Amino acid sequence: MSIVSLPEIMGPAFEQRYGVAAFNAVDGITMDGLIRAAEESRSPLIIQISVSTVKFWGAEVIKDTFTHLAKRVAAPVTLHLDHCPDPKVAQTCLELGWNSVLFDGSGLSYEENFQKTREIVKLAKQHGASVEGELVAVGGVEDGVGSEEEGELLPLDNEVEFIRETGIYCYAPPIGTAHGFYKAAPSIRYDRMQQLVEAINVPMVLHGGSGLTDDVFKRLISLGAAKVNISTDLKKTYADGFRNYLEARPTEYNPLKLIGAVRGDVVKMAQAYFKIFGSEGKA
Repeated sequence: MSIVSLPEIMGPAFEQRYGVAAFNAVDGITMDGLIRAAEESRSPLIIQISVSTVKFWGAEVIKDTFTHLAKRVAAPVTLHLDHCPDPKVAQTCLELGWNSVLFDGSGLSYEENFQKTREIVKLAKQHGASVEGELVAVGGVEDGVGSEEEGELLPLDNEVEFIRETGIYCYAPPIGTAHGFYKAAPSIRYDRMQQLVEAINVPMVLHGGSGLTDDVFKRLISLGAAKVNISTDLKKTYADGFRNYLEARPTEYNPLKLIGAVRGDVVKMAQAYFKIFGSEGKA
């Protein structure tokens, strides 16, 4: 079976300085397409799920679907809960055997975020899982979570303390990226990423990946972004896939052909990112 832990995927990526794509799957079609792409490209893959998607399908249904799809391939894949501000949802997923969670306490005070994140880390360890942490909110709203504005930056020492003392495995730093579609080119804080990695040497997570240029991706990955989140572009590919297929065939009523075409679009999109991030052939 190809299901592995988050450190088994991110550890080599961080050491060798390539990025692993973390796509926000929304159903079995997207999940199947992403896993097929990883197998064909021999790339590691992170399937991540939003809280709204968990509430739509149910954590157990998602876990079962992931397990059945992932065990058919040799590429290493892992299941991750994205941007979860609710400890109860995180607990449910961990108890069901999800591999990792992002506990997003960025809307809390530093002290509250610190304490709750440490509690989630303790719980995750009991289930052999890992935790991603976030201290400063990334700009943009994704699946109903977040704000259009990035959170207020904290001193670097606070971030280092948060990472070290909570025991999180990886960290999402505030570097100027944002969720959703970019209205203008973001101003990236490369120095912040570099300073954090030099200070604490843990894998970093790049949020707001959709819409960044190849050069930005490659530079951030070279600095330590071992996990690169892609959500908006997957949603666009998925929706456009249905729309374009149906508009070109207004009198065709074959659901399997439609689903197959959309799944094929997801495969192509994912494989393009594997090439950019340098993960192709790493499985």
